[in-house]
Amino acid sequence: MAFSNQILVAVIAASAVVFGAEGFAPSALSHAHNVNVRSAIMKPLRVGMDLDGIGTDDAEPAEDFMFSSGDLDTEDSGAEETLPAKFLSAQRIVELRAKHRRHETDTGSPEYQVAGMTERINHLTNHLKEHPKDFSTRRGLVALVNKRRRLLNYLYKEDEKRYVEIVGALGIRHKVPGAIPSREDIYGRFPSQKPNKGKSKMKVAAKSK
Repeated sequence: MAFSNQILVAVIAASAVVFGAEGFAPSALSHAHNVNVRSAIMKPLRVGMDLDGIGTDDAEPAEDFMFSSGDLDTEDSGAEETLPAKFLSAQRIVELRAKHRRHETDTGSPEYQVAGMTERINHLTNHLKEHPKDFSTRRGLVALVNKRRRLLNYLYKEDEKRYVEIVGALGIRHKVPGAIPSREDIYGRFPSQKPNKGKSKMKVAAKSK
């Protein structure tokens, strides 16, 4: 059963007359309890302080760090050891290209390309030692070696001095084009194949006549 607002206001007014204004105000006991709780909460903030607010000499300052500088050095050294091989190879490629380029803006000379390819070949070779069944990488490695060989052949024809310098600096095993014997040099000392004098050839010759 719902009561109207006027009835509720009348009931509250009658209660105030009977119990007085103190019935609706907080008691002194609850106020004292709240004060004690508030002071107990604030006590830890004043550890090491006397009643006059002056700090004691015997109190040691609390350490506000969770690890020392030695721990940081140990973590950094461990992070350097776990760098991926691909990242280290990319760094070495940049260093070798900067070392063997002809000028500051060089990005296409044979020395610049051969330096980057050599480090890439070494990285892929080490990768295949760990993963011998990675046939797609093996195919790319063979293509890269052939491309480097063609660049070295071109550099040998253009400037033999630079060719010798880049091969010696990078430790590349490469045979110059003149040192590779041709097919005629290999098989020229052998006599040519004898003509076939079989019966089938004789029959064909007779029919043509």
